[in-house]
Amino acid sequence: MSAAIAPIQEKARTREEVNALPLTGGLDVSRAELFRNDSHWAYFARLRREDPVHYCGQSLFGPYWSITKFRDIMDIEKNHDAFSSEPGITLADRPLDFQTTNFIAMDPPKHDVQRKTVQGVVAPMNLAKLESTIRERAVRILDGLPVGETFDWVDRVSIELTTQMLATIFDFPFDERRKLTYWSDMATSGELAGGPTPEPVRRKALLECLEYFTALRDERINQPPRPDLLSMLAHGKDTRDMPPMEFLGNLILLIVGGNDTTRNSISGGVYALNQNPGEYDKLRANLAIIPNMVPEIIRFQTPLAYMRRTANRDIQIRDKILRAGDKVAMWYVSGNRDDEEIPDADRFWIDRPNVRHHLSFGFGVHRCMGNRLAEMQLRVLWEEIMKRFRQIEIVGEIERVQSSFVKGYATMPVVVHPW
Repeated sequence: MSAAIAPIQEKARTREEVNALPLTGGLDVSRAELFRNDSHWAYFARLRREDPVHYCGQSLFGPYWSITKFRDIMDIEKNHDAFSSEPGITLADRPLDFQTTNFIAMDPPKHDVQRKTVQGVVAPMNLAKLESTIRERAVRILDGLPVGETFDWVDRVSIELTTQMLATIFDFPFDERRKLTYWSDMATSGELAGGPTPEPVRRKALLECLEYFTALRDERINQPPRPDLLSMLAHGKDTRDMPPMEFLGNLILLIVGGNDTTRNSISGGVYALNQNPGEYDKLRANLAIIPNMVPEIIRFQTPLAYMRRTANRDIQIRDKILRAGDKVAMWYVSGNRDDEEIPDADRFWIDRPNVRHHLSFGFGVHRCMGNRLAEMQLRVLWEEIMKRFRQIEIVGEIERVQSSFVKGYATMPVVVHPW
């Protein structure tokens, strides 16, 4: 990684040290190191309290505004006329010589027609058909775990279940499904976004993804339409003639959306229960609580830390004036800990009332279309976990992902204890 774009390395600061930092010039909460060290919480707590619409003048991504309160984020999400999803949903600007786009980085009406093309894959009828497949695979994965031995939960369970389901909804060659995991990781770990992957490596991997999927799409075009994502893209009148980089952008969107978010919520649930043994006791005493626990896991984990918007015009939020062209980061990870909107928001509370009142899936026209599939995967998995294991015990140091966008886990050593 070049010195020009190397992220700032620093030891994790205490809450007192964070509260003593000057706000003038801006607190840069976009640094991937803060999330890898799990040291971002004090920064967001201070911004919510003292400067909820906060300008950071200098960062790896240039200047940007941090929006950290729940209601302000909701207002921006609803106002897509004033806050555009173009040119992208992350703070990192795409290189001019390697630009991709996708429907979540588009505004209506183009966003709407492309989203509609693939939304059928998560229609209620298809979800009902998928549940038995999810359960069958969860059972096979869990029954294959080594009881009494340390293993990596992220690799053996979180990645494996979500990648199997992703291969299913794409109708991707099942024995090559780990390619999807690799491409997802490459898409979100680039050095231009503060991650560890050099840009040439990232580009090479994504071009391989494009080549592989283009060959599959060419096959699907000559076959009758089927209810999988790739067939829908190949036959959709608004998507079948997409330019290559737009096709790649939509592939990456669907791969990351179907992989990173669910996989990190699966790992995040294990972590949260280990950190809150009283809630684990509550779960063991009442398995009927699982459907309520699932959205609480998703809120508490917040697998995508933020989404970006770009101001279309000068506009006021609270006491600040944002100028046309300004980057805006809507920090879901902060809004989901806003005590003014979510009671006792820092508490992991598996029987929380009004539990779906969170920002992890976004809001408005860009609300995650796969939210019910994600919840179903977690619900089914935890139903099957609790049939087999009294506890999934974390037994070593976990490693978090180096990213301020994907909030997740790279490794999590565990031992499973049967009933």
